[in-house]
Amino acid sequence: MSDKASRVVVLGLGRFGSSLALELVAKGVEVMGVDSDPKIIQRYADDLTHAVIADSTDAEVMRQLGVDEFERAVVGIGTNLEMSILTTALLVDLGVPTIWAKAISREHGRILERIGAHHVVLPEHEMGERVAHLVTGRLLDYIEFEDDYAIAKTRAPEEAVGQPLGSSKLRSKYGVTVVGVKRVGDGFTYATAETVVNRGDVLIVAGRTADVERLDDLA
Repeated sequence: MSDKASRVVVLGLGRFGSSLALELVAKGVEVMGVDSDPKIIQRYADDLTHAVIADSTDAEVMRQLGVDEFERAVVGIGTNLEMSILTTALLVDLGVPTIWAKAISREHGRILERIGAHHVVLPEHEMGERVAHLVTGRLLDYIEFEDDYAIAKTRAPEEAVGQPLGSSKLRSKYGVTVVGVKRVGDGFTYATAETVVNRGDVLIVAGRTADVERLDDLA
């Protein structure tokens, strides 16, 4: 195989794990998929670099597969909490440098973090929160990070139309930074203090979650 950094092992090929594995392969990453279900492995055998039937909680089997030689691992197991936790703990014991793990609840996620997962993903919760912002507001897209920070795509507020961003003072008034602007029929460009906002422009704004939401109320 090639450079370790371009290889990822995905343990658990359910909806989350398989989607992630296929997307990684599409990006040119070598992926070894591991699942205990022969039917699932058969389904993805031709799509992944390697697809292996194995028990991801068996330390000896994981060593034989060379899982300890991977720089990055993803635990895609969700519904079987015991298997998810044991698999994550085993990866920690094997010394895998970067471990991503799927959780189905915040409590599950806290356990995974405590046993050593470097990154915990709650796809259902995160997608639910994201869609809630889109449904209840006028945001066109929304991503919230930890520490109460968000990036959003929204229509330009009326008070900013027809003047440079430096003059509209959105940052000093609302605590958000406009990082990109998309004109109608054009692509996104970086925003500067001299960028003039036109009616119908789409803005990419970043800031504290509450401030981003407050700006959205003006759009």
